Amino acid sequence: MVKNHSENPFEIFRKECKNILKEAWDNSQKEQSKNNKNSETKKISFSLDMPPSLKLGDLSSASCFKLSKQLKIPSNTLAQNIVENIDLSKTSMIKDVKVAGGGYINFYVDYEKLSKLAIESALILNTSYGYVKTDVPKKIIVEHTSVNPAGPIHVGTARNSILGDSISRILRARGHKVNTHFYIDDVGKQIAVLVYGYKMIDQPQPKGKADHWIGLIYAITNCILEIQKLKKQLKEVPIEDINKIQNKLDDWIIAADDIYERDKILFNTILDKIKKDHSPQDNIAKIMRFYEMEKPEIKSLIRRVVKICLEAYKETYSRVGIYWDSWDWESNLVWNGSVAQIIDKLKASPYYDSTDETALLKIDQIAEAMNLKKIFNVSKKHEIPSLVLIRSDGTSLYPTRDIAYSLWKLQQADKVINVIGVEQTLIQLQLRVALSLLISPKKAMNLIHYAYELVKVPDFKMSKRRGRYVAFDDILDEAIKRAQLEVNKRSPNLSVELKKGIAEAVGIGAVKYALTEVAPKKQVTFTWEKVLNFEMNSAPFIQYAHARACNILKKAENKSIKPNYALLIENIEKEIVKKIAIFPEIFIATSKNLTPYIINEYVNDLAAKFNSFYASCPVLNADEYELKEARLVMVDAVRIVLRNALKLLGIKALERM
Repeated sequence: MVKNHSENPFEIFRKECKNILKEAWDNSQKEQSKNNKNSETKKISFSLDMPPSLKLGDLSSASCFKLSKQLKIPSNTLAQNIVENIDLSKTSMIKDVKVAGGGYINFYVDYEKLSKLAIESALILNTSYGYVKTDVPKKIIVEHTSVNPAGPIHVGTARNSILGDSISRILRARGHKVNTHFYIDDVGKQIAVLVYGYKMIDQPQPKGKADHWIGLIYAITNCILEIQKLKKQLKEVPIEDINKIQNKLDDWIIAADDIYERDKILFNTILDKIKKDHSPQDNIAKIMRFYEMEKPEIKSLIRRVVKICLEAYKETYSRVGIYWDSWDWESNLVWNGSVAQIIDKLKASPYYDSTDETALLKIDQIAEAMNLKKIFNVSKKHEIPSLVLIRSDGTSLYPTRDIAYSLWKLQQADKVINVIGVEQTLIQLQLRVALSLLISPKKAMNLIHYAYELVKVPDFKMSKRRGRYVAFDDILDEAIKRAQLEVNKRSPNLSVELKKGIAEAVGIGAVKYALTEVAPKKQVTFTWEKVLNFEMNSAPFIQYAHARACNILKKAENKSIKPNYALLIENIEKEIVKKIAIFPEIFIATSKNLTPYIINEYVNDLAAKFNSFYASCPVLNADEYELKEARLVMVDAVRIVLRNALKLLGIKALERM
């Protein structure tokens, strides 16, 4: 007897296939034992995979091929023996089972029953359909974005933010208690350089959007300081190094010319003031040192500048619906003694080494002694560099502060996920080795480095230090502008306000989809032709499919209470029903593996199948009334699944486009 609804419809069919396979195998083994008392009974676990075509079944097992090698029996013979022992009368969802391809066992679902179960499950569970809750909910911290507040969010950081937001949404939907954290990197040289430049212009109010203005101050200051440093090096380096230094200097001068054109007055003001300072690097070091010492004047100044930038970040992220539960100041870890405590504990270990210049933690020795290379999947031959804990002037370094921060996070949660670029892989490994020493390897394993690759914008090389970046604000503005043109073309009769709202949802959705559509460790190539493609593999393409489903339902009369699912016999209808049914399985796998791009692939494929259905199978003008009603409820289920899948990516499902 099939249930009225299920939170995971396809799992019922999958379990029936597994159980019937096991039972049939056990029966075939019993038969063999009767005929040959010396035969050994084999217990095996059958795997089930999704075949590429409905002709090959809805689930298929290739286990007989592996078993064939063990038993020295042809795979086809094994498969035939198993199928002969299958009793379909004990199942409710399996319509047929066949042997194919020399040993595959292919199972065929009863599509009338699956259609009823999957569609009605989607309609009944509605906004929660697909979001299967875990039996073991955990407290999880997802730290993402955490960019140095010294300039605007660029498109690379935006990928971090959107990935972090997506995995947070997915984990919450799974039933975990998720808190999102933003680590405010306000300690260190980058912020000191920014504040040094800010002081040069008498600390005025921002011009334009604050983070862009802050970024310009930082880029100008850093550029001038780099040119000064390289000019000095040219006079001091050996003759064989002159060309190398000159090339670097030329590159910085080109960067300076670009920055100068953006604000000549600001550039000249900072340049004139720096020229009058005989020891800019000493003064920057003093800013860093005084901030760690919590000197009131420097503390007030840095906090003010950083807060200006953070408020601008919040403005940007509110546009895309991304928010944080906790904003964690790096400086607080220094001031409350957490960093000093970590340094003292590490100093007391046998793996600490210090000279007049440096204080080191011997990471490789710790890893060898605690067998951590195997645990953290590092080659035994690979030597992990030592970690420098403090500078010669006594100020702390980023990794040391990060150890203190990570310990604090691990005290708040069962699992901590750090969304950080692949370029930080070594530091994240060093961090986990240090944590293993301080707490335990088991607890350190609860810190996950969620690594992601860069975003490539063709013909453009980004560098915040040189003031070269593609700002997220500019990407969003351009996406909305381009979407507006498309909306005007497709729906000229809509009101101006409605078209504006649609364009914002389409543009923002397009950017989010583009930054999550490939595996995080693969580079994203960002092109407008692909991002705003209404015809395939994009958020607008999926949003349009959702709007199309809404439009069909809006034009229809009341849907039938008891549709005849036996009428959904076209292959494309079966493919859609199967897609609806497997959504919970896709969601569970995505939440386990933290792979939002799998949702992208799934929802894009569902939208493509729905468009094919729309082109070939009339709904409102179906040949029979009963067929129309059956197709209408399927369309409604598609609408629900498209919406629920897009929600996991933070993308709005539109009713009109």
